[in-house]
Amino acid sequence: MVDYRQIITIEPGKRGGKPCIRNMRITVGDVLGWLAAGMSFDDIVSDFPELTKDDIYASLAFAADKENRLRIAA
Repeated sequence: MVDYRQIITIEPGKRGGKPCIRNMRITVGDVLGWLAAGMSFDDIVSDFPELTKDDIYASLAFAADKENRLRIAA
């Protein structure tokens, strides 16, 4: 299992503070959007060779962790 904390970075001045991949300008949201659009891991890595499959797994793990932390305000 990939530890997303070693891959996902957040910098206030980069991409509006959105979570990015390894200090790049590619955001977790970008990766999730590509997956949602039907791109495979291989498609993404082919189009963006600076990314690895572990980067994609880290994006998914980050999103899952964020989802698990959501709380409904009562």
